[in-house]
Amino acid sequence: MTYQDFFAALWQKYTQVTPQALSIQTLFEGYGEQVINDHVAFRTFNNSPISLEKLEPQLIALGYQAYGAFRFENKHLKARCYRHNDDSNAPKIFLSELLIDELPQECQDIIARYVAQIPSDAVQDPSIFYAGLVWPKPTQADYLTLAKHSEYAAWLITMGLQANHFTVSINHLSTFDSIATVNQTLINQGYVLNDVGGLIKGSPQSYLEQSSTMADKVDYLFSDGQKALIPSCFYEFAERHKMPDGNLFDSFIEGNADKIFDSTNTK
Repeated sequence: MTYQDFFAALWQKYTQVTPQALSIQTLFEGYGEQVINDHVAFRTFNNSPISLEKLEPQLIALGYQAYGAFRFENKHLKARCYRHNDDSNAPKIFLSELLIDELPQECQDIIARYVAQIPSDAVQDPSIFYAGLVWPKPTQADYLTLAKHSEYAAWLITMGLQANHFTVSINHLSTFDSIATVNQTLINQGYVLNDVGGLIKGSPQSYLEQSSTMADKVDYLFSDGQKALIPSCFYEFAERHKMPDGNLFDSFIEGNADKIFDSTNTK
């Protein structure tokens, strides 16, 4: 599988539960823009058949290598970012995992029941990243218990393995001069943006500015027959700035990412 085929499959799965992404892309195209993807992000559980360490070889098989590591204490996460070895234009990848043993015992027990049902050989090829649920659908009671302690866990137990978001590269837009202009255009069109810590996460001084929509919602049928409207995925926007050496910043910032995670919050 080429990385181009990989991202095409990801996009197809992603837009099925994130219709705003297609409408926003159409909005930019109406300005004559060609939308370039800066990066995608995935979520997973540690100490499982789909842990970060088990998934990483599939990214390596696509030509990617890790170049940064991150820790999110309050959200009980760790993460790595990846870039392509041979193509600097390839989207970057951000892969995070939930440190299950840092959650309350009731959450650990819930997650353990689902993780135990993941096939030991679940990770065979890069398609695992858009496999969706590799465990049975949760009950609504389990979902609500997880949501009280970890929005990340609640999202992951219902949505599974798929691109949590794609990201518009503002640097590749020609008719928008800043992330603020992009944000205002989206607000004018009625899109709801993540305002945790402000609409813009980061600054030119940190070389990376990011914003995002709040996640689309999907009608979800839980395994116990209960139905609810829950968050699916969202669309992000990133503007990268030049560092003192003249190169564009190409990594990620923990403070920014921590707030971007909140784009899938139920509240």
